[in-house]
Amino acid sequence: MGDEVQQRIEAYLSRLQRRLRGLNGEDVHEIVEELRSHILDKAAAGGEVTLAGVDGVLAAMGSPEGLASQYIADNLLTRPEVSQSPLRVLDSLFRWASLSVAGFFVLVGSIIGYLLGAIFVVWAALKPLHPRTAGLWVSRNTTGDLTLSLRLGFGSVPAVGREVLGWWVVPLGLLVGCGLVLLTTRFALWSARQYRRMHLLRRVEARG
Repeated sequence: MGDEVQQRIEAYLSRLQRRLRGLNGEDVHEIVEELRSHILDKAAAGGEVTLAGVDGVLAAMGSPEGLASQYIADNLLTRPEVSQSPLRVLDSLFRWASLSVAGFFVLVGSIIGYLLGAIFVVWAALKPLHPRTAGLWVSRNTTGDLTLSLRLGFGSVPAVGREVLGWWVVPLGLLVGCGLVLLTTRFALWSARQYRRMHLLRRVEARG
């Protein structure tokens, strides 16, 4: 393998490595070595490693900047698995959504799940502050049909209606709210694992 071939490979990997500065040093080293091995294997598929062969592999892999952004996205998805805090999960999902359509849809679904969970928790917390108005109310609308309304305690209650859960609002709201938060977190992490499983291991081979 000539010096020019080696220089071409190292120049590509150096650009990639500069873009991976936010990752753990050991992870960066592993990524670089994996790609170096991949480039050499693909370039030598026809026999000797040539400059034209290396250029073809590098072109198929795409720009170092683009490849680095995908590795960074995959790394962001692993962070919440250490701490399953909804804030950490959402922070990573926002970054993933900026790089992937799949990430955008997972982010939207997670926001909805966390929002619903928060509403139920707040509903339970406000019952002691508004014992007469907070709760699940059954009333009749103008056409005489029964309607259900979840009220947090603000404003007036329906003129013709009754609260059906009483103080069961507190344990029920906490159970449903915390359950939704937990399920949303599990959904986000499951989606992240599926994304990595489908794309991380196959991406370089597909491009090569």
